[in-house]
Amino acid sequence: MTEDQSIATAPNVAAAQFAPQPLAGLASPAGPASPADIVGEFSIAGVCEEIRPFGGGHINDTFLSSWRDGGGIARYIHQRVNDKVFRRPDEVMENILRVTSHIRGELSASGVDDVERRTLTVLPARSGLPWFRDAEGGWWRTYRFIERTHSRDCVASAEQAAMLGAAIGDFQAMLADMPPPRLRETIPAFHDMEKRYERFDEAAAADVRGRAAAAAPEILFMAENRNRGGALARAMRAGLLPARICHNDAKLNNILLDDDTSEALCVVDLDTVMPGTVLFDFGDLVRTVASTAPEDETDLSRVGFSLELFRALLAGYLSKAGAFLVPAEKELLGEAGRSLAQIMGLRFLTDFLEGDVYYKISRPSHNLDRCRNQIAFIRSMDAASGDIGRVTKEELSKY
Repeated sequence: MTEDQSIATAPNVAAAQFAPQPLAGLASPAGPASPADIVGEFSIAGVCEEIRPFGGGHINDTFLSSWRDGGGIARYIHQRVNDKVFRRPDEVMENILRVTSHIRGELSASGVDDVERRTLTVLPARSGLPWFRDAEGGWWRTYRFIERTHSRDCVASAEQAAMLGAAIGDFQAMLADMPPPRLRETIPAFHDMEKRYERFDEAAAADVRGRAAAAAPEILFMAENRNRGGALARAMRAGLLPARICHNDAKLNNILLDDDTSEALCVVDLDTVMPGTVLFDFGDLVRTVASTAPEDETDLSRVGFSLELFRALLAGYLSKAGAFLVPAEKELLGEAGRSLAQIMGLRFLTDFLEGDVYYKISRPSHNLDRCRNQIAFIRSMDAASGDIGRVTKEELSKY
């Protein structure tokens, strides 16, 4: 989510302190509290000088604040968590605390100097918990802002694509030895294509907003591609793909880049970090890094698949992940980007049919436009399928 430095953890806080809380009697917000009302509930030193909306995330509401403490200015991210999407924000934070604490330890053990810029830091509420609940029941959290970083919606070069691939491969590798227990499933069946199609079928049949006619070509495309889209889910169900800890939303703009060097610095927006297949992460990178246009582009003539960027991305990813991937994971690398583009296209289309209840929109056709964008990308990938297979084999031969 663009510029969304949304989740973090404190290294010296035991996850057991933040065990899931009972939800009985805790209603969803009846009316959103102002961020100005809640920032004082977190352990921030100094005087708040400014609070403003920040980023372009689809799900949560994000704000950036500036605080003067002595002669300096420190900035923080505040988020109102969408508890209609994340039904147990306490379990989300439990996962995040465990994951980021483990990453911090891995970075420190490797002798990394700037750990604070390569992992994320939560500021607990004054209660000691990593969240605050407002009077209406809303969930809020606060994180240190990582200065001198940015995110992108399109890559600038093949070199940058390689760095982004390496960043996600490294992220997965650092989490490969994280001890039990199993992470919480923050959104059940998040990438289960069969479940996604069941909901799509219901939305298309109900047509609560009378939008099915406007989306007839897209509905037909999804129907015709139903079987192929389930390739990753079927492989997982058959036990061919091992369950690993992965990001599950590893798109381009969830990786922060250094302002000075453009180095891929920090993986953010960790709400969906949970068990899955690492191909979900690689696939999300393919559909966002190897695309010639961002997912909100409405001029479909600009949307296409770049084989050059795909090769660079794959090479970077394998430089970190090549050593731990099993044969079935390697075999499906070339399919991962298409599968994730289809999952996202189906989700956008389902939300359009349901009346835009999940993703934030800026116009009535926004989710349908996003769906069309993903379909255009899939068609471009299909046209290059032979080259994708060849390049994948060439890069895998190095490992």
